[in-house]
Amino acid sequence: MEVQPAVITEKLSEKELCPEQLLGGQEAAFARDIERLKARRAEFVAVRCPGCDSPSASPTLVKFTFQYVTCNDCQTLYMSPRPSEAVMADYYRDSENYRYWAKHIFPSSETSRREKIHRPWLERVIGFCDRFGISKGVLMEVGPGFGTFSALATESGRFSRVVAVECTPELADACRARGVEVVEKRIEEVGEEVPGADVVVSFECLEHLFAPRAFLESCARRLRAGALLVLSCPNGQGFDVAVLGAESLAIDAQHVNLFNPSSLSRLVEACGFEVLEVSTPGRLDAEFVHDAIREGRFEVSENPFLKRVLVDEWERLGWPFQQFLAENGLSSHMWMAARRRGGG
Repeated sequence: MEVQPAVITEKLSEKELCPEQLLGGQEAAFARDIERLKARRAEFVAVRCPGCDSPSASPTLVKFTFQYVTCNDCQTLYMSPRPSEAVMADYYRDSENYRYWAKHIFPSSETSRREKIHRPWLERVIGFCDRFGISKGVLMEVGPGFGTFSALATESGRFSRVVAVECTPELADACRARGVEVVEKRIEEVGEEVPGADVVVSFECLEHLFAPRAFLESCARRLRAGALLVLSCPNGQGFDVAVLGAESLAIDAQHVNLFNPSSLSRLVEACGFEVLEVSTPGRLDAEFVHDAIREGRFEVSENPFLKRVLVDEWERLGWPFQQFLAENGLSSHMWMAARRRGGG
């Protein structure tokens, strides 16, 4: 699958998503989560490639003392050994970091996220429906978090029904508080509550899952033949990952799967879909590397080109460089649209 150009026009800064005055508290909460995860290392399990199931992989990097490997077949970057499904469930249920985001960061950045992230996402999904002839009937969001996208989709009136599938009670309540219809189950448990969706979307979820193949197969079962699946997740071959390695924010103890356009296409096809489009419309790669240089986490003095673009002429060249990354499939933020194959 060829990666399609992504046109990005509106700038976005990480500071709009996580105000600087809240970073200290968030980082401290996350550090405590990591220590609890380390304490259960004996329960970690080795896994085959989540993209193609190959057993062959090469050690690539270590972060938070956790090992990441690269599949020798499809080049997916993934954590192995990784927390077992039980450890993962406990981690997300007890996470201080997630509670901090819920209490402080999401409320303080709600307006920016709604207008600069979720509204463009909704327009992109509607655009896929129009371009590929998909009915705007039932839209189901799997893993809606605090419900901003589903709320916008509901308010838009563009779909006949919008349903959020969320198994975490606190998050399900947050979605209901925004006027969203909720099925409080895991996608694998959803049955006749949503007899056949026309569109399933899942944003920034696939990278967190112990078994992404099972998740995608469950999504396929909830979709009508010919219906649309839209995914977003990190691109393990994107710019800031390639440049920063373990210092990249995409390399995270919670991000156990870092697919790339080719490997994600391969996985999605194996789960009963036809891939329609892959793009990398990221807006933050260049800023992430710029910040790493400024904070002394990455040395750029021996690379005159990057130093010029990301330091010396940052104000003039930073955003055009980010646009270049997005337009050429090089950003670390990836989107995919796929169509459910027929046959029940």
